[in-house]
Amino acid sequence: MSAEDLEKYETEMELQLYREYRDVVGLFSYVIETERRFYLANEYKIEVRNTADGEVFFELSLRDAWVWDMFRPARFVKNVRVVTFKDVNVEELTKAEL
Repeated sequence: MSAEDLEKYETEMELQLYREYRDVVGLFSYVIETERRFYLANEYKIEVRNTADGEVFFELSLRDAWVWDMFRPARFVKNVRVVTFKDVNVEELTKAEL
């Protein structure tokens, strides 16, 4: 596979993922963004934790979620647990935004 073929494949996958996002966003109440992923969810819980060395991290629990990940075969997930050392951004979707 050439570099051009690979780039074309990745572009097609991203477009397919965007179309899926557009189709499902109305089913969810929240947009959650972490350092590595982007999620849609209907319920979430964030807990701030501390390590033994005093570093802070976030434990995020999502229910009824959709994961923005083009390499994941099943993007709908019943329960997700995410641990991140970076901030978590949560936005509530309003029907007007959709």
